[in-house]
Amino acid sequence: MRQRRGDERGSVVAEFAVALPAVALVVAIGVGALAGAARQVRLQDAVADAARLSGRGESEQRVRAAVTAAVAEASVAISPRGDLVCVTASAPAMLGLRVAASGCALAGGL
Repeated sequence: MRQRRGDERGSVVAEFAVALPAVALVVAIGVGALAGAARQVRLQDAVADAARLSGRGESEQRVRAAVTAAVAEASVAISPRGDLVCVTASAPAMLGLRVAASGCALAGGL
């Protein structure tokens, strides 16, 4: 039988208890970053579609509805810029951050 210098029982549990909160924090930040990125992609897609709708002459209400249907709680701004019509939107993401996207299309396009 092997003789021990000191009593090491429970040291693995103690190390795990110290490391677990750090691992949980890293996982939570990773999940939050992925969720924010996914929301950004959905918002950019919706803004591009809304800009094309606005360029075709759809109503402002229809253009706003296209964005808010894809990303809830999005605020939408529509502005003409020369021959273009641009749609800009922003929406809340995780941890109080906001994601924003902008898209333009040729006015009067088909």
